[in-house]
Amino acid sequence: MRKFIWSLFEFVETVVIAVVAVLLIRAYVAQPFLVSGSSMEPNFNNGNYLLIDELTYRFRPPERGEVIVFRYPNNPQTFYIKRVIGLPDETVVIDNGKISVAEANGQKINLAETYLSREYTIGDYEVELAPDQYFVMGDNRNFSYDSRSWGPLPSSMIIGMVRLRLWPVNEVMAFSAPQY
Repeated sequence: MRKFIWSLFEFVETVVIAVVAVLLIRAYVAQPFLVSGSSMEPNFNNGNYLLIDELTYRFRPPERGEVIVFRYPNNPQTFYIKRVIGLPDETVVIDNGKISVAEANGQKINLAETYLSREYTIGDYEVELAPDQYFVMGDNRNFSYDSRSWGPLPSSMIIGMVRLRLWPVNEVMAFSAPQY
């Protein structure tokens, strides 16, 4: 009987440790995300299952071109996925679909967005970002509800960056920021 109780105790202990480990990893390191909608097509499709890295941004800020998951500023219960276009203290200018960024040091960058499958004819837009704001856009520019619609994204709303696509199996891959 003693042996049975000891075995049961070890089993319960193992289960508790596993559950605590999973909860800690999900809360502070990584979590799954299911893409809903077409705003990031063709790079991310409706139903893609992604792994979000929550740890990296504890050590460094987001970089231009990274795909992030964040809480929608007007409804924090809703999660969005978009690409970082503008960084804090920059000015983002969209002129007939072409995006340029004036960095805080005055240098101007014209973004060559090779990850887009085609050119988009989106309207003109200009915004100056505060020290804690980002400008984010979907890759499907004509059909994306993003910073052009609701304004800059506060850094406090960012959850993490997309690291892996896990589903569908034939599209499994790791992601990194493009070089502009």
